[in-house]
Amino acid sequence: MKKSIAIICGGGPAPGINTVISTLAKTFLKDGYEVIGVHEGFKGLLSENPSLKYFNFHKADRIFSRGGSTLIMSRFKPKDTDFNDSFFKKNNVKLLVTIGGDDTASTASRLTKYLVDKKLDVTHIHVPKTIDNDLPLPDRNPTFGFHTAKDEGVRIGNTVYEDARTSENWFVMSAMGRSAGHLAFGIASACHFPMMIIPEMFNNTTITFDKIINIIISSIIKSKISGVKYGVALVSEGVFHFMADQEINNSGINFTYDEHGHPELGNVSKSHIFNYLLQLKLKELGLDIKTRPVEIGYELRCCNPIAFDLTLCTLLGIGVKKLFDQGITGCIVSANSRGDITPLYLKDFEDENGKVQPRLVDINSDMAQLFINNLTYIKEKDYKKAAKYLANPEEYDFKKILNWD
Repeated sequence: MKKSIAIICGGGPAPGINTVISTLAKTFLKDGYEVIGVHEGFKGLLSENPSLKYFNFHKADRIFSRGGSTLIMSRFKPKDTDFNDSFFKKNNVKLLVTIGGDDTASTASRLTKYLVDKKLDVTHIHVPKTIDNDLPLPDRNPTFGFHTAKDEGVRIGNTVYEDARTSENWFVMSAMGRSAGHLAFGIASACHFPMMIIPEMFNNTTITFDKIINIIISSIIKSKISGVKYGVALVSEGVFHFMADQEINNSGINFTYDEHGHPELGNVSKSHIFNYLLQLKLKELGLDIKTRPVEIGYELRCCNPIAFDLTLCTLLGIGVKKLFDQGITGCIVSANSRGDITPLYLKDFEDENGKVQPRLVDINSDMAQLFINNLTYIKEKDYKKAAKYLANPEEYDFKKILNWD
């Protein structure tokens, strides 16, 4: 029976997935392997009648520069009791390639241990992807899809900023980022926004809605006393990840809740929440300032990859073949800043509880500090002028809010 490789995609989309799939197909087809794409991730892989996509050169060549994923993705996370080996036996699978985050990688690790117990010799190599850039890759190398998502976010951000200038309005934007602020930081700094708020900035204090709103007002008033009547404040959705449930519950926002009693943040627009609370505070202060919400979310996940990610994803796909030919299994494929392919292992990332801690923005780095110091906000020297609009300007001092010396 002909040898095959199987490819599945887990989690959410990221630009470059099709580039990886295309590269894998072209590379392994050359060596006589059958290349099988499995729809719906682990759910499809472990089902009785999986929906499959068989690749030839033409199918692979047609997709390499396209956004989205030619294979339907799934967040299904199987229990050990869901495992079976029928697909692997039936298709003589020699390599399982998973494309996803740390959850997808750890699930595949459990599955391949099960296959070893079943006396099946199936190599597993994982290709890490996330637009959040929060996987702790060595040398702070980016995860694939991040630069394309940032590029698209900057395109949207520049258009919104032009609207702000044209109409002399303020916009409150929110960007994806789960628990890390990489996307928001990259977009805001590239677009010259006067304010960005990322969770890493709250390293000396708790995150509350009041602090976030006061920081935005700090930027609005500092701009106003500088003769600028417009701007954009970009807030990373990651702030919610570190916010106490009580803070969210007491916000006055009507959330739906999951079976564990946690607010379902994916069902609401974060920018609308921030803008609504901002408007309440501005009216309380007697300030007539127009603000509008803009959400940067799913628009970033399925756009066509830029050249950076096309190159990186092609390299990672070829890198899978290199590691497979070397007999390496149970690893994550990684390319360092010189383009060298090396295997990484989950144990290299996991803490003592077996969890992969997200890579956050290094808030103390020179780059972060320089950009943050260049934002627009009230300092002590601005109190006198700010008092024209604020009864207590010191409450809107950016560094005092964050408890920074």
